[in-house]
Amino acid sequence: MSGKISFSPSNRATASLALSSLHERQEVLEKENQWLLKQIKRKRTELNNYVEQMRSVATEIHNKCTPCLKKLAAIDREIHSLFDEIFSKKKLGKKSKKNIQQVYLNLQFSGVISPKIDNSEEIDLDQMFDEEQNHDFFHPPQESNEQTQETDRQQEAESVNKTSGTRKIRQIFLRLAEIFHPDKVTDDETQMRHTEIMKEINKAYQEGDLARLLEIEQQYQKLEYIESKDSDDLTRRCSNLEQENEFLKTQYDDLKRELRMIKNTPEGAIVSDYRKAVRQGINPVAQMLEEVESEIKVISSIRDFVKDFLEQKMTIKDFLQGPEILQQINREAMEEMMEQMFADFISEF
Repeated sequence: MSGKISFSPSNRATASLALSSLHERQEVLEKENQWLLKQIKRKRTELNNYVEQMRSVATEIHNKCTPCLKKLAAIDREIHSLFDEIFSKKKLGKKSKKNIQQVYLNLQFSGVISPKIDNSEEIDLDQMFDEEQNHDFFHPPQESNEQTQETDRQQEAESVNKTSGTRKIRQIFLRLAEIFHPDKVTDDETQMRHTEIMKEINKAYQEGDLARLLEIEQQYQKLEYIESKDSDDLTRRCSNLEQENEFLKTQYDDLKRELRMIKNTPEGAIVSDYRKAVRQGINPVAQMLEEVESEIKVISSIRDFVKDFLEQKMTIKDFLQGPEILQQINREAMEEMMEQMFADFISEF
C-alpha cells in the first residue's frame, strides 16, 4: 500500500476557495488599516490645530486686554479702600453706617465690584476645606462589591490592552530600527537619510504613536504583500493586521476623547466662541475690549461717587440713592426685561 497522499480535484477546489477567502479577508483588513491611519492623521491634525489656536487666542487676549483688566482691578481695589476709609474715619450714626454697609454689600453681590471676605471668614473657609479633605478625599464612600469588581475588571482589561499595545509598538520600532539605523549603511547620503528617518521613528516610539510608526513603515519600507498561496502565510498576515487595527482603533478613540476633553475646558469654550464670532464677521477680541472699557467707565463713575461722599461733597441721602450711571443701567435692565415679558406674552396669542 502506497504511503503517498493524493489530492483529488475536490480537495484542490476547497483549498483554492480557502485561499481566495483569506486573500479577500486580507484585502478588507488592509483597507481598514489604511482608513484608520488616515483618520488618526486627520484627528491628530485637528487636535494640534485646536491646541495651537487656544495658545494663539490666549496670547491675543492677554496682550490686548491685560492693560485694561489691570486698570479695572486697580479701580476695584481703590473702591474697597475708599469704603474702608469711610467706615474707619467718617463719623456715622448706627443706622447710617448700616445703610452704607448695605450699599457696599450690594455692589459686591451684584458683581459691580469684587467680593471682599474678611480674615475670620477666610479662616473658617480654610477649616471647612481641611475638613472636606479629611472626610471626602481620604475616606471616600464605600462602593458595592459588584461596582468594585467591575471597576477592577475594567482596569485589568485596560492594563492588558496597554501592555499589548506597548509590546506591539516596540516590535515595530525594533523592526524599523533594524532597517534604518544609520550604522547599517556606509555611504554618507544614505546615512543622512536614515538619520532623519530614525529621528521620526524615535519620536513616534517615545510618544507611543503606533499609527505614525506604521506610516513610516509604509512610507520608507517596501512592504511585503504576500502573494503566496501558502494559507499559513496569509493567516499570519491577517492576524497581524487584525491586531494592528485593534491598536489603531484604540489610538483613534483616545485622540477623539482628548479633543472632546480639550473642547470642554474653559479655554476650549473660548476658542469655540471665537470661531463662531469670526464666522459671523465679528472681531471677538475687539468686542471684549469694548465691554471691558465700558466696565471701566461704570466702575470709574462709582469710584468717583464714593470718593465724593468721603470728601463730604454729598449728603448720606444722596449717597444712598446711588450714582446716576447705576440708576441708568437699572432702568435699561428693567426696560429690557419688560420688553422681553411683553414679547413672550404676545407670542402666546
